Amino acid sequence: MTWGERYTKILQWRERSIPNDRFVLLLSFIVGVCTSLAACLLKGLIHLIQYLLTLNFSINEAHYMYLVYPSVGIVLALLFVKYVVKDDISHGVTKILFAISQRKSIIKPHNMWSSIIASSVTIGFGGSVGAEAPVVLTGSAIGSNLGRLFKLDQKTLMLMVGCGAAGAIGGIFKAPIAGIVFTLEVLMLDMTFSSVIPLLISSVTATTIAYILQGDSALFNLNSEAFSLSRIPYYIILGLVCGFSSLYFTRGMNWIEDMFRKVKNIWVKFAIGGVILSALIFIFPPLYGEGYDSISALLNLNQSQIFEKSLFYGLQNSTIWLVAYLLMIILFKIFASAATNAAGGCGGIFAPSLFVGCFTGFLVAVILNVMGVDVPAQNFALAGMAGLMSGVMHAPLTGIFLIAELTGGYTLFIPLMIVSVISYITIYVFEPHSLYAMRLAKKGELMTHHKDKAVLSLLKTDDLIETDIQTIAPSAMFGDLIKLISQSKRNIFAVVDNKGVFLGIVSLEEVRNIMFRPELYNRFTVRRLMVSPPAKVYIGDSMETVARKFDDSHAWNLPVLDGDKYVGFVSKSKVFTAYRDVLVELSSE
Repeated sequence: MTWGERYTKILQWRERSIPNDRFVLLLSFIVGVCTSLAACLLKGLIHLIQYLLTLNFSINEAHYMYLVYPSVGIVLALLFVKYVVKDDISHGVTKILFAISQRKSIIKPHNMWSSIIASSVTIGFGGSVGAEAPVVLTGSAIGSNLGRLFKLDQKTLMLMVGCGAAGAIGGIFKAPIAGIVFTLEVLMLDMTFSSVIPLLISSVTATTIAYILQGDSALFNLNSEAFSLSRIPYYIILGLVCGFSSLYFTRGMNWIEDMFRKVKNIWVKFAIGGVILSALIFIFPPLYGEGYDSISALLNLNQSQIFEKSLFYGLQNSTIWLVAYLLMIILFKIFASAATNAAGGCGGIFAPSLFVGCFTGFLVAVILNVMGVDVPAQNFALAGMAGLMSGVMHAPLTGIFLIAELTGGYTLFIPLMIVSVISYITIYVFEPHSLYAMRLAKKGELMTHHKDKAVLSLLKTDDLIETDIQTIAPSAMFGDLIKLISQSKRNIFAVVDNKGVFLGIVSLEEVRNIMFRPELYNRFTVRRLMVSPPAKVYIGDSMETVARKFDDSHAWNLPVLDGDKYVGFVSKSKVFTAYRDVLVELSSE
């Protein structure tokens, strides 16, 4: 018996013996186990590399190896991706969103391991990015490929992708609630109650295994002060600052990446990005790696630690230098993060957003305290983390629950909510989409919580093109058109020249009043009878664009063109039918 025959028998046995709903629960458990192991492996590799590289560094002097390490890590990741993976693995969460909306939730198998290797080398050697997005892509790829292995339908495959993401967040942060909320809020899956159960299983399973392997301590230990109603106005101010800081983060990252994108040679990109990153880390050592050590230092009011191993060591007791140092780190963090990925490294913006949020919150607290307002700096640093995550990711619930679970700071729910919501509202005025989603949204390739737009994003114009509409040359006579009408079942005809260029249409309605007058058959050419269509659809148009053209033109059939060449027609009735089928599939329990 061949492997293919054994595989088929296994699938048949599974379908007979295990009902689909129970099998989904079992698979969600397996996804949780695998993603948690992947998260623990990635964190372990990063910390091991960082420990070995910085073992002998002194805290009271600058270290010139900071000029070398980041570039070495990036070039190793670049070579690995270019010659081993041979695929783009950056922007992990954006890739998941694209897979959900445009690739039927299919993620390539190599994503189950490639991001772990590339990001561990990048971050371990000092790349100023986070490990969370790579592990989320890894988890989602595990869910997608397990689902494909057992031939699950598209809706269930989408759920498995969500389970992988939830498990990844739960495993790397030990934050099960944040894992579920992230999947619903950032990946924008419109889940029913029954769909949440598999997400819960994956997230809790991954978190439990992370506790078993790494201990039960929170990622950040914090002794926060109790919340005081009198400080609400200052948390509102912090929310506004976080909103504008999120806007700077989002637009700044996009602008820097766009600048790098104009450079076509990958080695020139590496040279530019490597120099920028190494120089920034040498001047500001807190930019090295994920930056969680610096976050812990600020949350525990040990701000002198962020001056260690830097040119500024010894100035930590000056309030002016502290404010200036914090501000410079906030401003230059996006340059370090963008340079890391653009130069060829692999990492995400989870950790950078938490890092900038912590430094922003702490900076606001320092300034308020200098002005005579007594506010707890660690509480503001904590709330700033939630505010930046809410603004950058457009995910206030994820920001609230993740920060609460990361620190055990559940007593600060109200300030976390205030800062997160205000930050989100502030940036939403200027940017309606998150840093993850904005590029896909511009192309109409983003699945959203808006049901109509979500369904349209799953439809492809290319799949709905009809080619049974007859074409006719512009020089043909009216009599030739009559013969074509007698042979066709459609009431519209495309006028196309001998090079395939689309010129116009002839509608049966337009010639109905003269079609029974034989004396006109040799008098008129098709060119004289044709008219321009009310709108044209082009290959690559999103279905949302197509739907808008139908709505604006009130047409029932529109020609589809590839440049100026005729391809076929798309009909409103076929779009409606496909829309209804996808809607039923997504809504069915």
